Amino acid sequence: MMSDQKLLWDSIAQENNFAAQLRQLREELTRHNYFYYALDQPKISDAEYDRLLRELEKLEQLHPELITPESPTQRVGTQPATDFGTVTHRIPMLSLGNAFGHQEFREFENRVKRGLNLSPDSVVEYVCELKIDGLAVSLTYEDGMLRTAATRGNGVEGEDITQNVRTIRAVPLRLQPVEGQDLSGIIEIRGEIFLSREEFDRINNEREERDESTFANPRNAAAGSVRQLDPHVTASRHLRIFCYALGEMSHVRVATQRELLDFLNAAGFPVNPNVIIAYSADEVLGFCDAWEHDRHTLTYDIDGVVIKVNHLDRQRELGTVSRSPRWAIAYKYAPEQAETVITNIIVQVGRTGALTPVAIMEPILLAGSVVSRATLHNEDEIRRKDIRVGDHVIIQKAGEIIPEVVRTLSEKRVGSEREFFMPDHCPVCAALVTRPEGEAVARCSGIACPAQMKQCLRHFVSRGALDIQGVGPALIDQLVEGGLVHDPADLFTLTADRLAILARMGRKSAENVVNAFYASRTPTLTRLLFGFGIRYVGDTIAEILAQHFRSIPRLAQATEEELRDIPGIGPQIANSVAIFFRQEQTIALLTKLELVGVRPVNPTAQLESGPLAGKSFVFTGTLSIPRDDAEAMVQALGAKASSSVSRVTDYVVVGEKPGAKAEKARSLGVPLLAEDDFRALLTTVMKKET
Repeated sequence: MMSDQKLLWDSIAQENNFAAQLRQLREELTRHNYFYYALDQPKISDAEYDRLLRELEKLEQLHPELITPESPTQRVGTQPATDFGTVTHRIPMLSLGNAFGHQEFREFENRVKRGLNLSPDSVVEYVCELKIDGLAVSLTYEDGMLRTAATRGNGVEGEDITQNVRTIRAVPLRLQPVEGQDLSGIIEIRGEIFLSREEFDRINNEREERDESTFANPRNAAAGSVRQLDPHVTASRHLRIFCYALGEMSHVRVATQRELLDFLNAAGFPVNPNVIIAYSADEVLGFCDAWEHDRHTLTYDIDGVVIKVNHLDRQRELGTVSRSPRWAIAYKYAPEQAETVITNIIVQVGRTGALTPVAIMEPILLAGSVVSRATLHNEDEIRRKDIRVGDHVIIQKAGEIIPEVVRTLSEKRVGSEREFFMPDHCPVCAALVTRPEGEAVARCSGIACPAQMKQCLRHFVSRGALDIQGVGPALIDQLVEGGLVHDPADLFTLTADRLAILARMGRKSAENVVNAFYASRTPTLTRLLFGFGIRYVGDTIAEILAQHFRSIPRLAQATEEELRDIPGIGPQIANSVAIFFRQEQTIALLTKLELVGVRPVNPTAQLESGPLAGKSFVFTGTLSIPRDDAEAMVQALGAKASSSVSRVTDYVVVGEKPGAKAEKARSLGVPLLAEDDFRALLTTVMKKET
């Protein structure tokens, strides 16, 4: 009995010890978040912070019952949302009136003094804050805990973006205690979410690699990031925030805007440090002019200065008009522009084959840096603006980042200017340039184009294509940069001796890679077609083509008209496939693949026999067995497993927490099977077979 009691007490003591460790780690990480984001005074390195976070994660995995909502590990939710709900702001989020230039601000000041019944020579205190070019949000805390986050929306209602905002480390999940303030009840914090210019560039570079459209400026990127259905995407984009206002104040007591900013900082929120109290219009305008000149020294975008009457009682006295406060105004900066001359227009080929015309200009200082190039986007944009080589043009930086041509000065033409035309063949590899009807972007159709070789090879070895184990982007980069690989066929000629000399590649690793290539020489026809990266040909279209033609030679000889006649193959796809197989680069690659022993197998014969022949299955959600195993089960019975739902899908098998595929199936009338029903179907089919 005593022994059992001792074990019980030991167990309780150990549990209390774990709880204390967890609490201490959470407090430590929260404290360092405060130092880093709110005070801009980091006390430990990023690596040390990550080590503490991993330690907390391990302890919480051992004791999930001790996880709390405010834990730093709970910032990212596990399940993507299907849409955004609506949040009604307790106090409307007002928009600001604008002042463009000194005179308009002085008119605003006159209105303020009249509204306060002050003489023209009276002093009004103003707080001047940089106007962050981002997305306005409202954060609602209940008894110190973050409950909801919402966009401004129409000022009365906004979108519920709570799960995404929780991923922003600068946003405290729990308010820091503030001396002399009662943080119980409801407190609404207003602020601006934004991206640094460096993070904006990183995101756009990644989107280019994935053949996705890029964001025009950091503000659009920030807005798009907080509206992601999957919080993991938001978390990957390193959003930041500056806070500057209160909505519902509950028990918070502050008398001025300056005190409010100090309160926000003490409660754990980042506040922009570039703030002054001004006692005259001249001081306000001096601050505005100084930052108009120096704004390019910041790591983020601003588009002006927000000027507020400092004393809150005077703000209340002035009130609002329509949806704007009478006590605040935004002093807006005009985009900085300059005149230069276009000396040439060249064409760049991107990593996804997109051809982009670029203006080469006489170098000129603009917005803090020397500019000599500007993207012209596409041929339609050049025609719309009537841009010619030799033109004098006005340029500016879109979103203060990307140089763009605003307009041509056609009155300065002398007759020697030349029109630009997009080339018919790729300037890098000479393959045919295609531009499908309805699209603005022209593309190189060559599979062996050096400009897009890294991207081509990364796709070729990826999981959905040949799925070559141990071959990632870093190795592909080394192979291309070292001149060891010039097209996908070259991958199968590599030897362990040639690979072993590469950085971070030992003999054993080299042998493993060579063996992986060898084992991948008999992919399914579907995987090989998908691996070619033909425009518009995803795994579903690749499967349709493989089933219809059964071999590469038959597909390569198909005309565009024959391709169009296949159910599921539209005109754009047919045109893209036909052009791809007509290219000399493609013909040469197919010959090389045959010579190095790459011979795809066609699963059509299997699909034409078996008890589930002709049936198509799609799986969504979490099953009790790996999804690959479930797909293999139906394929063994003659069916096909697809990754997307369409009208020709026969069954969608639904596991726990299904995604959008289930909703699409319902909308199309495709039967849904729970896992138990799926197993029952397989059992019935196999009994009939035997």
